[in-house]
Amino acid sequence: METNQPDLHELIQNSVTSSSFQEEGDRQENILRPKLLKDFQGQQRLKDNLAVFVQAARERKESLDHTFLIGPPGLGKTTLASIIANEMEAEIRMTSAPALEKPKDLAGILTNVTEGSIFFIDEIHRLKPALEEMLYIAMEDFEIDWVIGQGPAARTMRIPLPKFTLVGATTKAGSVSSPLSSRFGITCHIEFYNEKELANIIRRSAQIMDVHIEEKAIILLARCSRGTPRIANRLLRRLRDFAAVMGDGIVTTAVVDHGMERLGIDTNGLEMQDRNILRTIIEFYDGGPVGAETLSISVGEAIESLEDFYEPYLIQKGYLKRTPRGRMTTKLAYELLGIPCKRNMDDNQGILF
Repeated sequence: METNQPDLHELIQNSVTSSSFQEEGDRQENILRPKLLKDFQGQQRLKDNLAVFVQAARERKESLDHTFLIGPPGLGKTTLASIIANEMEAEIRMTSAPALEKPKDLAGILTNVTEGSIFFIDEIHRLKPALEEMLYIAMEDFEIDWVIGQGPAARTMRIPLPKFTLVGATTKAGSVSSPLSSRFGITCHIEFYNEKELANIIRRSAQIMDVHIEEKAIILLARCSRGTPRIANRLLRRLRDFAAVMGDGIVTTAVVDHGMERLGIDTNGLEMQDRNILRTIIEFYDGGPVGAETLSISVGEAIESLEDFYEPYLIQKGYLKRTPRGRMTTKLAYELLGIPCKRNMDDNQGILF
């Protein structure tokens, strides 16, 4: 009897991912990624704890517990996954949840992992429910159920898997279902970096990229980097271009000032769209409150970008707050934009959530 169900051999052959995930797009960024925990800047408590867990697993000759990485974009979740694999001396396979559309996609990867390997899923909050359910059994029992045949002749075959470590990364921990998040043995919250930590990252990246940069320029650039290593490295590459074309190849404070002005970034790291968001709330909605969907339409930005990229930094810097009624600007936002505050700024108008 013919069946449309793919066999195990086909699943393995058609595995949708490999360790070359986003190889082309992130080639330059990958050069700057640290390989070991000792080279990873900042997040000291997280690094210390991970070092203990990794050492204990290696001494017991076991796989590391499943690890959950939580934090805004650009803070090093993918880098940490690679570091965990390097520290465990294990193979790593990478994919993102949107790339996994059907159960056979996930089954093809899981049946192809090796003993002790690392399986990294980025944006794990976007996994489909059917894939999550398959992942539950794989994480706990290191097995997956697969249906063979159709109709009355259908039967379930349980396929054993090698013991592996699942590393899941998300920017929206609240969107990950409780049954999935509870199966991770290690949870790591990655915070924004301070200026000193960013300065160390810029200094290291400049050395790798062979960019000559003054110490004062490093401090200034760190201040403009929104607490995010990815942004710091991106700005360093752009300033290298400005220094090469308009200067003598050395990134000075003058080059940083000129480059930031050309890029529309101020000394607080705010971009033109950040100021546009604040100005829109103040001028169109009298400082708020305004809902996220309304605001995203007003500024022409996707709601995901608004919530994941712009709002966290604006809230951290004290320019914006989320209340039960919507987004509201603070007195600092009026001062930043040089707009007179015409209404009473009551800090108790909303409760942060």
